[in-house]
Amino acid sequence: MRKPRRLVPVLAILWWFIHFLSVGTGATSQSQTTPTQPKAAEYVRIQPGSFEMGCSVRDNGCADNELPVHAVKITKPFEIGRYEVMQSQWKQVMGKNPSKFQGDSQPVEQVSWQDTQDFIRRLNMQTDGHRYRLPTEAEWEYAARAGRNDAGIANPDQVAWFGDNAGGETHPVGEKQANPWGLYDMQGNVQEWVQDWYGNFLNDPATDPTGPATGNRRVLRGGSIEFCPSCVRLSVRTYFMPDVHSLSSGFRLVREDTR
Repeated sequence: MRKPRRLVPVLAILWWFIHFLSVGTGATSQSQTTPTQPKAAEYVRIQPGSFEMGCSVRDNGCADNELPVHAVKITKPFEIGRYEVMQSQWKQVMGKNPSKFQGDSQPVEQVSWQDTQDFIRRLNMQTDGHRYRLPTEAEWEYAARAGRNDAGIANPDQVAWFGDNAGGETHPVGEKQANPWGLYDMQGNVQEWVQDWYGNFLNDPATDPTGPATGNRRVLRGGSIEFCPSCVRLSVRTYFMPDVHSLSSGFRLVREDTR
């Protein structure tokens, strides 16, 4: 008498085939489809100190506007954002998102200097015990250098998103290596508006400088996804008119305690 055929291998093959189809058609588990939560805004306290502002030691690629190198003293501690301002923060305050490269944890971009002032004004109306503002250019470079005097481009791929590794778009903040003081993306992802009017450096020591009293262009610091590897130097300076919107322009905040 012929023995009955066993169904277990057939059922196993059938189960594997159905599973393969479900994976191939995008049927995934809830844990795989849950979007990553945006990082919370964090601030790092920066202690007072002195540094040499401008073209870094042994940097032969500096532009004229990074000279002359001059001594700067920061006399007051301040808290600066660990990350660039994210789209989730912008939407919470402004109710809309102007960014081309959408993502809650990605830095907001396509914001003008004037837009940052509107954001800051509305944020300060929330009266959370802090006052927010843009950093001065000197505060920004002091925090970015974090005690270093080199150009910061020995290993640009480790610390910055720029033209060669960004794939033409911004990336979630905090994915690259932090600087020695725990700040992320100071050299790439988006350029960052600072408070100052643009002007040439003076060849004199300065204490808590705030830039020229007047002007028609505002300063941006740091590199971006549009920069070359050697262009994300710690001393690089650019500028735009205050009403200009750019794919590579964002910002980070300074927070002061008002309580």
